[in-house]
Amino acid sequence: MPIGQLFKASKVLIGVVHLPPLPGSPGWGGDMGWVLDRAQEEASVLEQGGANGIILENFGDVPFRIGSVEPETVAAMTLAVARVKQGADLPVGVNMLRNDAKSALAVAATTGADFIRVNVHYGVMAAEEGLVQGDAYETLRHRRSLGVEVKILADVLVKHAVPVGPQDLGQMAQETTYRGLADGLIVSGPVTGQPAEESDVAVVREAVPDGFLLVGSGVNESNAARLLASADGAIVGTSLKRDEIVSNLIDPERVKRLAEIIHELGS
Repeated sequence: MPIGQLFKASKVLIGVVHLPPLPGSPGWGGDMGWVLDRAQEEASVLEQGGANGIILENFGDVPFRIGSVEPETVAAMTLAVARVKQGADLPVGVNMLRNDAKSALAVAATTGADFIRVNVHYGVMAAEEGLVQGDAYETLRHRRSLGVEVKILADVLVKHAVPVGPQDLGQMAQETTYRGLADGLIVSGPVTGQPAEESDVAVVREAVPDGFLLVGSGVNESNAARLLASADGAIVGTSLKRDEIVSNLIDPERVKRLAEIIHELGS
């Protein structure tokens, strides 16, 4: 099944559940039951508000590191994704920060999740944590060995990072799609909550005209029509929060309003 059919909408809204600190992280609060309850509650708000999909991130586990996360992080993510997947009638995804695609696939395969987000799937980026190197070779072969149909959404020149040397956005989109075999692409702004450039979205659309393309940061009620003109939808976290503060809870009314706008764009 092409990834676009997974979300059953012409223009899709994928809402983000930013998980609180998990076991092993500096901010861990010691109560996994509370973490799971909050994840389920926020996923329910997204579903009831009209989202077409949900993605969970270990967002509270700062500071991040490059590469494999610790076993306790995988265990906690598995519990959280399983709780959301069991209670939601929507596609559910996993983003294992920062860039642990193999663990994300493991969580997805175990829980029945539908897709993962990979910040650097193809190419190399310089981030605050160091060099982030894509490993499409390993990720695609690991997915094959697991025997699952988990889709891969891959960022093109991901936020919170810069290319190593000059980089052509359109060419990178093509490489990520046709050589990295990503199922869909994500274009973001420079950091969490900041919008992508309209021109960047248009460049990626032109480079991969038949691909599935999402805007991965900064989409809100005022700019959705403009940013999604060339895209198939958006992954949204910050603008759905109360007062648009990323650490706050999701605001049900913000979800409903943005979902209505995005779905209207697809009609």
